[in-house]
Amino acid sequence: MLDSIATVSLGGTLREKLEAISAAGFRAAEIFENDFVSSDLSAHDLRLLMDDLGLQNIAYQPFRDFEGLKGHARKRVFDRAERKFDLMQEMGTDLLLVCSSTMKDAEGDEGRIIDDFRELGERAASRGLRIGYEGLAWGRYINDHRDVAAIVSAVDLPSVGIILDSFHSLSRHIPISSIMDIDPAKIFLAQIADAPLMNMDILQWSRHFRCMPLQGGLPVTEWVAALIKIGYSGPLSLEIFNDRFRSGFSKTVAIDGKRSLVTVRDDAHYLVGEETHLPDRSDPAIKFIEFSVPPGKGEELGKILDMIGFEHIGNHKIRDVALWRSQDDIFIIINRESYSFSGSFSLIHGDALCAIGLYIKDRKAALERAHHLGMAVAENLSDSLSGRSINAIRSVGGSLVYFLDEDVYTELWEKEFEITQKIKPEIKGSITSFDHVASIVGYDEFLSWVLYWTSLFDLEVCQEVDLIDPGGVVQSQALESKNKNFRLTLNGSLGARTLASRFEKKFLGAGYQHIALGTDDIFAFSKRMRKTGLPILEINKNYYDDIQARFGLTDAFIIELSDGNILYDRDSDGGEFFQIFSRAIDRMFFFEIVQRVGEYKGYGAANTQVRLTAQRRAGEKQYSEHI
Repeated sequence: MLDSIATVSLGGTLREKLEAISAAGFRAAEIFENDFVSSDLSAHDLRLLMDDLGLQNIAYQPFRDFEGLKGHARKRVFDRAERKFDLMQEMGTDLLLVCSSTMKDAEGDEGRIIDDFRELGERAASRGLRIGYEGLAWGRYINDHRDVAAIVSAVDLPSVGIILDSFHSLSRHIPISSIMDIDPAKIFLAQIADAPLMNMDILQWSRHFRCMPLQGGLPVTEWVAALIKIGYSGPLSLEIFNDRFRSGFSKTVAIDGKRSLVTVRDDAHYLVGEETHLPDRSDPAIKFIEFSVPPGKGEELGKILDMIGFEHIGNHKIRDVALWRSQDDIFIIINRESYSFSGSFSLIHGDALCAIGLYIKDRKAALERAHHLGMAVAENLSDSLSGRSINAIRSVGGSLVYFLDEDVYTELWEKEFEITQKIKPEIKGSITSFDHVASIVGYDEFLSWVLYWTSLFDLEVCQEVDLIDPGGVVQSQALESKNKNFRLTLNGSLGARTLASRFEKKFLGAGYQHIALGTDDIFAFSKRMRKTGLPILEINKNYYDDIQARFGLTDAFIIELSDGNILYDRDSDGGEFFQIFSRAIDRMFFFEIVQRVGEYKGYGAANTQVRLTAQRRAGEKQYSEHI
């Protein structure tokens, strides 16, 4: 299948769109009528530009409200079609997309519609052109690809075929199995789009919320698999209507589009039992977190780690890199190297989480998959963390994701670091895991990062939630590996006053805002923190009165929670979740300590407004103390 994308999917001028499409690796595009009409490019100039960019013009679209007319209206629509044919021949495409009519004046008589398409097809054929018929999900009479297929079959002309669109079919719950009844030779073009599952008017859903394959909830992989089964080998073209994409960077959207097509097609081949071109997705596990700090700094971060229960157990043999470890072998690295990736990162962002180390069973296969998906592979990193080069890719905000297998992971600690201190005896309330890492991303980048992580790793996408911040709404999406050894949350906001937006502004871009560390006993941890003096986020009394009434908690239990400033949640299956938040370091990064009891699957979303409000109060207090 030839990868293509409709120009309507991106923002910018027509020239900017086509340049971004070509740069992303596409070799074909559909020209959307409004993009051409608003452009200063002539049809001939457009043809030359696409030739220079190595792009095939596979369709001009859409031609609306054609069929079912009579009298003068019918004559006018055929005259309009002839004008479009003139343009198509000048711009170098042979396919006109005709979408089903939504006009009240149009008639739904099938015989009349067949006659209309037969005449249009004959006119197109006389010019060496073709007509593709698409059934809009909101079409007045034709809104089902099965009806389109029946009409095309009755027309019985080589110049008239079907255009399938995943959104138009899947949004109306038309069985994917119905594709099996279509002659693949009659499918001139297959357009694909995903969308979040929403109960709303189909036209509004389509016009504003379509997204790239694997960014939504429609069964697009199964839809592509059906095309493969029947032997369709024509273009697979993205047609995305999305307000975020139109306002975002066209280059980013085009790269995401290419990545999504590569991934969904490979997944579809796997689904039908055919050979795939990409290595399988990996199941990652977080093994360490790396912080970058300016040279000579990092004392505050070190003190916080010490209070939490980490121990400074050694240093890198030749670099200014400190190693911290919890009793359960949870590693955190503080990197003060100036002339390195870490040094550059801290120069821009200050004290910041600059990298995560992921254990991957086959790191070479994971790296190959990342390369095929167009992800930026970081080279020559031996000057940063390790004396040997560790494979890594660029991630959120330019940070790194290190790929570690058993050999690399073992050598990293045994050969690179001088371990000077043994771990202390085990105590209750120690840090036992990296529960999750929370990132802040730009609102217009949100779907891009969902695609990034899910196309690379074997992750489940949890239900998206809206978090209430005193300054607005924060969109949040959690991604999890099946064994829960990797959990990541993406958070983005349009509101300039939210904590997420303020972090992004101060951090100078996307980045990791906090780490959630798991403990085996939140109450023991809390008591220990009160002794060590860890600055904890204070939670107000109203919260504890509310959860006592909501969950029927005892007075004694509530006292334990409030004394430790511990947040609590319980899900419908009885799973429990406990949270403690540290005060922010430099009003930016903070730690969260959690305990999961039972099969609790969430992230404490019910507590978020309370937590964000408390953090806002704490930030204002910190600010007032410094002026």
